Amino acid sequence: MNIILLGPPGAGKGTQAKFISEKYSIPHISTGDIFRKNIKEKTPLGINAKEYIDKGELVPDSITISIVEERIKEKDCKNGFLLDGFPRTVYQAEALDAVLEKMGSKIDYVINIASSEKEIIERLTGRRVCKVCGAGYHVTNIPPKKEGICDVCGGKLIQRDDDKLETIKNRLRVYESQTRPLIDYYTNTKILVSVDGDKALEPVFKDICNILGRRK
Repeated sequence: MNIILLGPPGAGKGTQAKFISEKYSIPHISTGDIFRKNIKEKTPLGINAKEYIDKGELVPDSITISIVEERIKEKDCKNGFLLDGFPRTVYQAEALDAVLEKMGSKIDYVINIASSEKEIIERLTGRRVCKVCGAGYHVTNIPPKKEGICDVCGGKLIQRDDDKLETIKNRLRVYESQTRPLIDYYTNTKILVSVDGDKALEPVFKDICNILGRRK
């Protein structure tokens, strides 16, 4: 079972992807996680990608497509995978289809997590991460016991550059202009279903499971 999660930044794709991965025993492949790992390790890819990510722009297709292609060829993807953060453009979607066709595979489900701009901004501007261990928090939804301090290791909590208001607004503009056409692309293939991403995490996950279960 090969699944793609669509939706604007802050719609909860990463969290729902982890839930789905655990329930259906398929690997969760996040291009964002791959890029952040490389940024932290200061690899050439990470240095290059950081220039785009910090400005809220998309990493060039040539870099992203090659990374995803290599990842889905690994053994743990034999029985399926879940893509979170890719594809982000119709060009990437077409490239993915071509890669999968060569492998004798295809995308089975596209879940679009729709969320309002107001909800997205509240979620993302409130996110904080530990500078030391990487633990995640939210100033209202998942606050630390002591403001600005990580519960796990006592490290300082920071706001990532891509969670700042101006960057978020730019990310949403990029999404609207480049990524929303994917909804039309996958609607035409009749494998896309939308869920209400403004709901709490558990109801959204239940809606997704109902879709996957109904279409088995």
